Amino acid sequence: MSHPDPYGNTESRGWDRPAAPALPWPDTDIEPGPWRPGPAAHTHPAEPDTYARPGPGPDTYAGPDTYAAPDTYAGPYPTTSRHHNGPGRYDGPPAGDRARPDGQEHRGPWGEPARDDEYPTAQIAPVRDEPTDQIPAVRDEPEPEPPAGRRGPGRRRASAERPPTTAPKSSRAGRNLPAAIGVGVALGAAVVVPLFFFMPAFLAVLAAAVGIGIWEMARAVRRSGAHPPLAPLVAGGVITVGLAWFAGPDALCLGLLVTVLGTMIWRLGDGPGNYQRDLTAATLIAVYVPFLAGFAAMLAAAPGDGALRVLVTLAAVVLSDTGGYAAGVSFGKHPMAPTISPKKSWEGFAGSVTAAAAGSAALLWALFDVAPWWGALFGMAISVSAVLGDLAESMIKRDLGVKDMSNLLPGHGGLMDRLDSILFAVPVAYLLLAVFVPVVS
Repeated sequence: MSHPDPYGNTESRGWDRPAAPALPWPDTDIEPGPWRPGPAAHTHPAEPDTYARPGPGPDTYAGPDTYAAPDTYAGPYPTTSRHHNGPGRYDGPPAGDRARPDGQEHRGPWGEPARDDEYPTAQIAPVRDEPTDQIPAVRDEPEPEPPAGRRGPGRRRASAERPPTTAPKSSRAGRNLPAAIGVGVALGAAVVVPLFFFMPAFLAVLAAAVGIGIWEMARAVRRSGAHPPLAPLVAGGVITVGLAWFAGPDALCLGLLVTVLGTMIWRLGDGPGNYQRDLTAATLIAVYVPFLAGFAAMLAAAPGDGALRVLVTLAAVVLSDTGGYAAGVSFGKHPMAPTISPKKSWEGFAGSVTAAAAGSAALLWALFDVAPWWGALFGMAISVSAVLGDLAESMIKRDLGVKDMSNLLPGHGGLMDRLDSILFAVPVAYLLLAVFVPVVS
């Protein structure tokens, strides 16, 4: 039957309770009967505020009042557990339900006997340690060899007639020296031959070099997220070099202005996103490549001795690079700018200045009848500007995270890796030669 709701609700709680046992006091509604207290009820008096700890269960209060131990219910109402063993008493689940393999009983967090569903793995046999001396040892099986007559990709069997191939060793400067020398000689011939035999061809070579340099720079700066428009930069660069060739310094500045303005107008078609970044990169390229190269065009356009002016400038740059390379490889121990170019040393810089000064003193005295000390000063200035140009490009490459501007030239990287020294040297050469060797109209 359902027990009445103690809060006054006359309806049933919704579950059936077993018949109520006899209570220890008379009740007119319930038939009296014998009563049996629980075995764990504590009825003996003890000192106040004294707590007995019988074992793994919770603290048991043994004061003047009576407190039933865990799993003992001595109240007026019967328990409803499925393991209820009599009125007023709960003995927990049967021993078979909570027995562990080692003979001990499963206990809950408060020491109470656990139910079957709390420990579903109680009936699983424990894992035994198996002896490992009977397990066969693991043997390393040899890898199967490929069939005869076949070999893996990229391999070649060496023999007495066919020695094993080895990768070409680079020099201490990090270059493939034979390839670098061959490419350098080819580039020098491409400049010097038209310079002395057909001057308009030299202008074409210079314009082509400017176009390739602009392409390499625009390709490299894209790694930083900038996308300068290539078409107006190349067109404006070629126009700038042509204006400098035919009209001199004023036209060179006009060509730079036209290139920057044309790039700004062209870039408007791509929307406002990253406009400032793209325009900044485009301006850097326009100044770095075509504007500086325009001084080479003005050197070559000098009447009478334009070819010789270009020759002594290129010779000073080559002497600076060669002297710096030889001195740096042989004696370089003190880095010049380790965060920008770790391979450059102060010993190499001294070699660059010495070689350029000595060579320029001899060339300017032989070709222009300039005093050797003025020629040496010219060579030193060209060497310093060439080294600064090399460091400037190295800084740009470090910032962009590239080793070379491109792989167009074997042993050199990109064309801009060869033009970096020349582009900084030609404005200095144009200024000094205008002082040491005035142009005769």
